[in-house]
Amino acid sequence: MAKFASNDVLDGSLDIITTATRLVALSGQPATFAGANSAKLAEATLAGGDFSIGAGDISGRKVVIAAKAGLPVISAGTADHVALLDTVNSRLLYVTTCPAQALASGGTVSIASWNVEIGAPA
Repeated sequence: MAKFASNDVLDGSLDIITTATRLVALSGQPATFAGANSAKLAEATLAGGDFSIGAGDISGRKVVIAAKAGLPVISAGTADHVALLDTVNSRLLYVTTCPAQALASGGTVSIASWNVEIGAPA
């Protein structure tokens, strides 16, 4: 029996990700919004134009999160995770890993464009 999910269903999940208002670089995976917000090594403000929903690379749908360059480092540490936060509703929306990079206070860091993909039912 074939399986199917409308793009509207897949995009609904991705639409929640686009409500993120802040991107933060972290050392380690946070468990909560408070943990991510208090442990951020660097951060960037996000707006609607920082997200683009479209066809997935493999199947289904994806949201592309825009690159952020020259972010000031708030605290020294090794960034190995990136999280998307909804600061309006105090929600931790999405966490992913990134290549580990040592950050020094007073320096800057750039985060490349990345995406979240939801595959079509198989």
